[in-house]
Amino acid sequence: MKYRIGHGYDIHRLVPGRPLILGGVRFATDYGLDGHSDADCLTHAICDALLGAAGLPDIGHFFPNTDPAYKNIDSQLLLRRVVAEITARGFTIANIDASVIAEKPKIYPHLAAMKAALAQSTGLLPAEIGLKATTNEGVDDLGRGLAIAAHAVALLSRA
Repeated sequence: MKYRIGHGYDIHRLVPGRPLILGGVRFATDYGLDGHSDADCLTHAICDALLGAAGLPDIGHFFPNTDPAYKNIDSQLLLRRVVAEITARGFTIANIDASVIAEKPKIYPHLAAMKAALAQSTGLLPAEIGLKATTNEGVDDLGRGLAIAAHAVALLSRA
């Protein structure tokens, strides 16, 4: 087996009046992430990790924010397309590990639902997805609760 590791990162500002979606789960808030799609920074980071591990261009190459077809699109659809793209190239996802950095809202109560949604979109078992949440301890825009970011790592295998 040949193994490939990829890393992904995404960040979006919080704005009033948009739904907040992370890992495919909608949070009950009056603010959300600003972006062309649903702005799910966790799912975007995972997409980039998978694409990077496969040696492919980033999410913006496949789903440009200049294309109206992707306006407000569900990022789980994008993730499923990324999985299809890497699968077509002979890769299998071994596991994903990700961290969400947010001062608000509290992420921990939603981790199981997020893992379940991501597992459904990737074909992994929830146990094959590591998901953590942390804060930025008051440092910069993340720490002031003005944005949410995510890091992800993916391991792919190919026979």
